[in-house]
Amino acid sequence: MQPIPASAGSAVFVGVAVEDVIALVPRFPLPDERLIADDIVVAGGGPAATAAVAFVRLGGQAHFIGALGDDAAGEAILAGLRGEGVDVSGVVRVPGARSMRAVILVDRARATRAICVIPGPRLRIAENTVAAELIGQARWVHADHAGWQPLREFLSAQSGRAPRLSVDLGNPTPGFTASGIDLFVPTRQQLVDLYGQKPLPELLQAAVADGARCVVATAGSAGSCALTAEGESCRVPAYGAEILSTLGAGDVFHGALLAAVTRALPLPHCLAYANIVAAMSCRGLDGRSAIPRHREVEAKLRLFLAEQEIRA
Repeated sequence: MQPIPASAGSAVFVGVAVEDVIALVPRFPLPDERLIADDIVVAGGGPAATAAVAFVRLGGQAHFIGALGDDAAGEAILAGLRGEGVDVSGVVRVPGARSMRAVILVDRARATRAICVIPGPRLRIAENTVAAELIGQARWVHADHAGWQPLREFLSAQSGRAPRLSVDLGNPTPGFTASGIDLFVPTRQQLVDLYGQKPLPELLQAAVADGARCVVATAGSAGSCALTAEGESCRVPAYGAEILSTLGAGDVFHGALLAAVTRALPLPHCLAYANIVAAMSCRGLDGRSAIPRHREVEAKLRLFLAEQEIRA
């Protein structure tokens, strides 16, 4: 295996940023029960925002585009992203609106979670704005479920060169189609929701037939698998790591996968790289604090590829 380039290039991330209040509890409380938490933290979250943080940790330059209120939570969200080195010049602040916030209970015993959310303002990408300029200059743009629709609306009104698109379908997205998406990364269940109950290879084929140029399906402890429009396919097992909380692991996977893709790694290596990063992020209670750096991942990737006999 050749040395992996240190830089992952640049990408734009469009969608949700959240202020999370996370409580680690020995189990979910019963009705009216007062339960002593093992820990409580306040941290940044959100699919696109956390993917952007992972991309930066792994050696890339990330620009985040999203909508926030003009409240204290919005200031905290921006401070967290700036502290990670994410450019937030494309963020839209909506006067009088509340930023998205979430209260999350993490069950230590079962490594599961329950989430209560206050939605934030809807993103609109307008012409002649910093957000529009960033998208126009981007080679890659990654969107989550909330960023995909405004991004599609903006791009459909443009002419000329379009960026390559990566999409995280982490939540229900009405009207979604995989047509024209360069890197489509759903869970297996999301593929079932789109194309019906079928074996996974048929689900991947359905997404490619729908117009995705590459589809990567994630399945938690079962690892991930991929299929391209050219017929290349691979399956990579999950990476074993200590798990405190799986909060944000899927978002981290998307940022890590894009970091590997922008380095032009072979497809099986891209999946292995993202599997390792996502698994290692589960060492932390929140979705960001335990995201590793590229150098640590590169060392583990060499061993993982050899142990699993994963070849390009």
